[in-house]
Amino acid sequence: MHIDVVSIFPEYLAPLRMSLLGKAMTDGIIDFATHDLRDFTHDRHRTVDAPPYGGGAGMVMKPEPWGEALDHLRGAGDGSRPTLLVPTPAGHRFSQAMARDLARREWLIFACGRYEGIDQRVIDDAAGWAEVIPFSLGDYVLNGGEVASMAVIEAVGRLIPGVVGNPESLVEESHSDGLLEYPSYTKPRVWRDREVPEILLSGDHAKIAAWRAEQSRRRTAVTRPDLLHSSQVLAPDDLAEGSLRPAVAGDLAELFTLTKSCWVPEALINDRLDIPPLHETLEQAAADLQTWTTLVLRSGGRLVGSVRGRADGTSYEVGRLMVAPDLRGRGLGRWLLERIEEQAPEGTERFWLFTGERSTHNLKLYRKAGYRLDRSIPTPDGAVALAKRATGR
Repeated sequence: MHIDVVSIFPEYLAPLRMSLLGKAMTDGIIDFATHDLRDFTHDRHRTVDAPPYGGGAGMVMKPEPWGEALDHLRGAGDGSRPTLLVPTPAGHRFSQAMARDLARREWLIFACGRYEGIDQRVIDDAAGWAEVIPFSLGDYVLNGGEVASMAVIEAVGRLIPGVVGNPESLVEESHSDGLLEYPSYTKPRVWRDREVPEILLSGDHAKIAAWRAEQSRRRTAVTRPDLLHSSQVLAPDDLAEGSLRPAVAGDLAELFTLTKSCWVPEALINDRLDIPPLHETLEQAAADLQTWTTLVLRSGGRLVGSVRGRADGTSYEVGRLMVAPDLRGRGLGRWLLERIEEQAPEGTERFWLFTGERSTHNLKLYRKAGYRLDRSIPTPDGAVALAKRATGR
C-alpha cells in the first residue's frame, strides 16, 4: 500500500515510523510519504490560509497550494485512482468496518486541514480523479487533521497482511464482530487478592469461548449499548448507569407507544377491550406524568421499559409495569418493580397493584416478588389486586 499525507506539519507524522508500522515501512509493505503543503506556495510568507468569504471567525485554507499539492501527487502516481481521505468534524464516523475496507486499497492520500478547513472547491475538484471520503473520529473538534490521520493510518496499516505478526490476533479484537472485546488476563493467577476467572484455567476451550462471547456481549451492553440492538441486552446488570431515569415530557410519545404495544397482548389474553391503557389519549398520558412517579428504561437509545408508582397514605400503588415485547423473560420486569418500590416514601406499609386475572406471566412475576391476592382492594372487572408488606420502610 502507498500512503501520502499532506500537512503544514509533516513532522507531526513521525511517530508512524515507529513500532510495527515502522517495520512494515522498512520491509516495503507500506510505502509512506509526507508532503509539506507550504512547498506548494509561491509567496515569501508561504501563505496557506485566508479569511472566509461571507465573513465569520477563523481562516480557511486556500485552494491554490492544495490544488498544486494534490496535482503533484496525482502526477507522480501510476495512473490508478487513489482514495483521498479528508479529516473533518463534518465527515463520516470512522469505524473498524471502514478500516477493513481501506486496508484493501492500494493508494491512500490524507489531506490534513487546519483552521476552519480546506476550501470546498479543492474537495469538489479532487472528486474528478479520486474517491473522496471525509471522515471524523468522533463528535469533537481537533486543531488539525494530523492526529485523526495518524489514528486511521494505524488502524488501517495493522490490517494489511504482513504488518501484524499473528493475524489471528486481529480476529478477536473489539469491533471485529461488531462487539467490544472480552477482558484479558495473564500471570500471576492472583494479583492484589484478585483472581483470574476460574473458567480460563479449566482447559475447556468450548466453555472458554462461550464465556468470552458472553463477556463480550455484556461489556458492549454496558459500555456501548448503541452497538447492540435492544433485543441483545442480556440482563439488568448489563444496563449502563443512567439507563433508568424519571420520565420527562420528551419521553411521552415513546411511552405512549410502549403502552399500546404492551396492553394489546393483555387485552387478547384477558379477552377484554375495555382495558384503560388501550383507550388512553396522549393528553391523559401527559397528565399522568404529573401525578405518578414514572421511571423509564432506555437501551441503545430506545425506550424499552417503564413503571410508575404513587403514594396513597401508608400504601404505595404500583402501575404500568412495562417491558418491550421482544425483551421479556430477561428479568427486566422484576428489576423495574424493585426500582419503583425504592421510590416509596418512608412510612410505607404496603405495596399494591392491579393485573389481569388471566395474565399468567404477570401473576407469576408478582408472586415471585412477594405479592399475593388481596380481596380487600376493590378491583375493576377482569382484574385482580395484589399486595405485599413493605418491609424495612
